[in-house]
Amino acid sequence: MSVDQASWEAAVRHLFEDAYPYDATGPRRHEDWVLDVLALMARVGDPRGWAGLDDAAQSAERAVFPTYPFVSHSPDYIRTRLREIDRRSAENLLLALTDDGCTLSNLRRFTESEEELRVLACTILARYGDTATYHTNVDRPGAAPGTLDFSVPNWGYSPLSVHSEDCGLIVVSDTEIGMFWNFSDY
Repeated sequence: MSVDQASWEAAVRHLFEDAYPYDATGPRRHEDWVLDVLALMARVGDPRGWAGLDDAAQSAERAVFPTYPFVSHSPDYIRTRLREIDRRSAENLLLALTDDGCTLSNLRRFTESEEELRVLACTILARYGDTATYHTNVDRPGAAPGTLDFSVPNWGYSPLSVHSEDCGLIVVSDTEIGMFWNFSDY
């Protein structure tokens, strides 16, 4: 499945505009892709010029902390807080990130069916190709390695921001790094 700019931007906007998102893509320049994640947290530009969402873009804190709301961490710190997941779990996580509860129960607020929303998640992931890998700070282990289980009521995460809770997905391709993150304070 190939995707064009208009379809990708529309899918990102529709799924995440009601969240407190940071949804962006940056170039992959390093073998150690965590270095590219750090650049993306510091707002490196999209290599294709496509628009993402950045609710903290106009925040006064950005003048002092360019990575805000992300905390400036070392690559090792970030690396140890991420785990690889499979594509189906990445699709589910994109849908769960549509609000700050990180659950699939929030999909009821959309007028579309879950299948129609899943098409939007697949549109987002299509940008990164079939060989992309998926990584998250969310800990909802499923029955099989590399899966997430959104039916369990208790879950954990490894925060990377100043907020009391942040959950996200990092998509790694040979040429790009995508970040889809949502923040909340409980």
